[in-house]
Amino acid sequence: MFVFEKIKKIKILFKKIKILLIVFALLFPLCLKADILNQKVNFFVDKDYDFKKREKVEGTLFEISKYGYFYVETNWYQNLTEGEKKEVKENLKSLSKEFDQNIYTTLTSIFGKEWSPGIDNDKKITIFFHQMKKGVGGYFNNGDEYLKVENPRSNEREMVYLNAIYLKSEIIKSYLAHEFLHLITFNQKERLRGEKEEIWLNEARAEYAPTLLGYDKEYQKSNLKERVKQFIDNPNDSLIEWKDQKSDYGVINLFVQYLVEHYGIEILVDSLHSKKVGIPSINEALEKNGFKEDFNQIFTDWLIAVFLNDCNLGEKFCYKNENLKNIKVVPSLIFLPSTQKTEFYLNYSIKSWSGYWYRIFGGKGDLKLIFDGEDGEEFKVVFVLCKDEKKCEIHSLKLDEKERGEIFIEDFSEKWKTLTLIPSLHSLQSKISSFSLSIIVRPKTKEEKEREKLLARIENLKKKILEIQEKIKKLMEKRLPKIPPNFSFKRNLYYGSYLEDVIYLKRILFEEGCLSQVLFTKWFGPKTKKGVQCFCQKYKKDISRYAGYQVKCTGFVGRGTRKKLNEKIFKE
Repeated sequence: MFVFEKIKKIKILFKKIKILLIVFALLFPLCLKADILNQKVNFFVDKDYDFKKREKVEGTLFEISKYGYFYVETNWYQNLTEGEKKEVKENLKSLSKEFDQNIYTTLTSIFGKEWSPGIDNDKKITIFFHQMKKGVGGYFNNGDEYLKVENPRSNEREMVYLNAIYLKSEIIKSYLAHEFLHLITFNQKERLRGEKEEIWLNEARAEYAPTLLGYDKEYQKSNLKERVKQFIDNPNDSLIEWKDQKSDYGVINLFVQYLVEHYGIEILVDSLHSKKVGIPSINEALEKNGFKEDFNQIFTDWLIAVFLNDCNLGEKFCYKNENLKNIKVVPSLIFLPSTQKTEFYLNYSIKSWSGYWYRIFGGKGDLKLIFDGEDGEEFKVVFVLCKDEKKCEIHSLKLDEKERGEIFIEDFSEKWKTLTLIPSLHSLQSKISSFSLSIIVRPKTKEEKEREKLLARIENLKKKILEIQEKIKKLMEKRLPKIPPNFSFKRNLYYGSYLEDVIYLKRILFEEGCLSQVLFTKWFGPKTKKGVQCFCQKYKKDISRYAGYQVKCTGFVGRGTRKKLNEKIFKE
């Protein structure tokens, strides 16, 4: 207990010191000086990204712009040739103008500002170029946004780090935009709203920054081209699981390109300004902007889009960006033999929010596929039936409470070329689950084929009979007697009656479908009686109400039936 109380007192004291330091920094900002050209500063760097795992690197300030300080690693710069040094300085000058005129102004106007004047009471952003591992473009360290008393390795600046090797490349603009958006996100999400964004969504916004600024239009040397390659190399990577691998950037970039293209940049902006994080913040932004789709549906549509990428099959199943129109993932193949009855049982594991595509082809006869996902999970399964690349149908597989569903397709190989199954696991957490596929292909027996031929003949005969009946009906209609003007049924009619009224009764019965193949004579015979019974059954409720009692439809034309018949005349 004593040790605990002592630690508790130390923590309270530490908090008081922290408050005093913050108050001091706010009350006496004038004691801080702006950086000057050729100034040298020792910066803490992330050893996990540095090419020699260094923790501290000296930088020299070579360029100052309206919104930025541009530092370059001193040793790296000194080892360059005179020509290379000149090129670096020219590129820094060009990049500083781009930062002021496009990157800073565009991103802050859309997403909001970074913390300014910030921890260092200076409105300028520090951009430090040092040597990093191969393939690393840059990084942002939110530890720099805290005082040294809170984080001893803090550089106490609004700051981003970029790989010095890319100073000679146009892609450096994309990397700067990416890291600067992380700086904005820290202020908008973590500092102002007290929420730490999920890494995947933080990276997704940053990945879209170069596209938003127009840097991906020159596709061949763009960040987008690199991300497309990373995605195609590993399209099964989870969207929300972050391991800081190249494949993570590939899948996130391709998804956010689709999201913004179909739902607008407002989804990224509003989700950033939300108190929610991750998927719930996206759903909130979608609802705010009047969309009916949620993240689940959009992710499923995206899986279809990167497989088909054809706007003719639906506007949500393609990219409209010219640089992405030819993107298509290659599915795993499942070939079905066609010589005999075949049964497969396959088991797969998938990560949540990952793309998986299984193309089934071959076989002969009927195809039955059973999907069985792990109980208690939330699977979504769609399947695409294609006759060729341009003639496809998209369907959803309905799953029961045990995540089980079936597909049955008669004469699969004759009607379709392929069936592509696209399952996905929708869980708010990053996890792995499994599902099984049971596939049965059964060729038809000789008896079944003969039976199908016989049924086809029967159907053909039925069609011919209907055609003949239609012709007879048209002939009969031409022979229908006209009902005289002002005529109405005033007399009761019954079996054996021989009156002109019967002629007009037969006409109405024929028109009502209660009489066929009849001569329009005055005779009330057995066929007419059955016709009246049919008419009575059709309108029994009305006839009974008009008669004042529940009629039994005996074939007698009484008061109630006459009134209903007269209604039919007057309607004409």
